[in-house]
Amino acid sequence: MSLAHLYSGKVRDIYDAGDGLLLMVASDRISAFDRVFAEPVPDKGRVLTAMTDFWSGELADVAPTHLVTADPDRFPPEAKSLEAIAGRAMLVRRAEMLPIECIVRGYLAGSAWKEYRTTGRMHGTPLPAGLSESERLPEPVFTPSTKATEGHDENISFDEAADLVGSEMATLARQVCLTAYERGAARALEHGIVVADTKFELGVIDGKLAICDEILTPDSSRFWPADAWRPGTAPPSFDKQPVRDWAESTGWDKSSEPPALPPEVTAATRQRYVEAYETISGRRLADWYGGEGASS
Repeated sequence: MSLAHLYSGKVRDIYDAGDGLLLMVASDRISAFDRVFAEPVPDKGRVLTAMTDFWSGELADVAPTHLVTADPDRFPPEAKSLEAIAGRAMLVRRAEMLPIECIVRGYLAGSAWKEYRTTGRMHGTPLPAGLSESERLPEPVFTPSTKATEGHDENISFDEAADLVGSEMATLARQVCLTAYERGAARALEHGIVVADTKFELGVIDGKLAICDEILTPDSSRFWPADAWRPGTAPPSFDKQPVRDWAESTGWDKSSEPPALPPEVTAATRQRYVEAYETISGRRLADWYGGEGASS
């Protein structure tokens, strides 16, 4: 017997675990420019899962999460048919997901910087004049977007988000996300990492708003080394930046099949993911499920 496969995305595979539960498996697949590369980044899935488990504990008083366990010994017996999922899988509760991406920005970067540079606004809201790229915002801002089934998500205002989910739910989502971001950003900064922005997925479980999917990971967040951050610059990121930089250097058209990633690029990317997890959590990835130091 095996678990029923429900969905595969760029990174995750989701299975029906029965009794209102899902098994979410984070692969080592990596994407850039909306294309998935053939070459995996070793341990990437373990980093995303370990970091989500860490933040689920750290933010438990902010909001519940959908995480039940990441311990493979507590997975349904049918999960044993799945290959090498130790450390890459979470048993989670099903949730009624909000149809918006819940983004919090503490610094002016990415699409928000592009919008501000041309309009002086961020998600349609005016910002003070004279801000620089990567500058810290006066206070963190909840900047939702749509969830696009095809193409790219679209940045929307808070009022537009309220139209989609209701004013009360939008207000609660903003409160939960701002508090979670502020808590996470403060913890990361203590360890030398700036969380410039992050994306939360929220859903309703048993009538309560819960944080779902991955939490404050290098895939869902923009992490910068604090000692490299300067307003007016674009600091290096603890994420897939080596893949982006290398792909850009090849002249690849970003629409055809991606070129093969060299081993040194996947190794550099792995190092960034692992460093982000170990630096913020204070834990060794080797001790997480599936590692040589793990007890299970």
